Amino acid sequence: METGLRSLAILEAAFPKRFDLQRLVELDYLVVHSADIGGPESLHAPLPLRAGELLVRRELIERGLLLMISKGLIERRVTAEGIEYAADEQATPYLTGLSAPYTVRLRERARWLVSNFDGFSTDELRDLIRHFFSRWSSEFEPLKAIG
Repeated sequence: METGLRSLAILEAAFPKRFDLQRLVELDYLVVHSADIGGPESLHAPLPLRAGELLVRRELIERGLLLMISKGLIERRVTAEGIEYAADEQATPYLTGLSAPYTVRLRERARWLVSNFDGFSTDELRDLIRHFFSRWSSEFEPLKAIG
């Protein structure tokens, strides 16, 4: 449910744009760790070795997308480029009706993320993520020696 809600917030912020699953995985990671890229406070705590999150995130996001599709909040389209996802017209009313602090913060971060990184190509976005992975790896290198 949580990953589906994050995908929905990202797609709603980017509407009418469509993203493929890999782009949503990358954007989901960045919306959760927004402070790492100069944005607002991250939704989740900055844990060491979080680079591994990308490995498990894809399947979780895919299941979350399917849940949101089943509720009529996200639409899936097959295009010449592959399968793409977009917010449905019901996304904004649904998200507006949610008032939990996490959801409010999520929508703020999704709007910030889209407004700051929407123009990034796939390669530029991946380079940004790789840059932070290498920084985190070097920051937590002493942890490996201790453990």
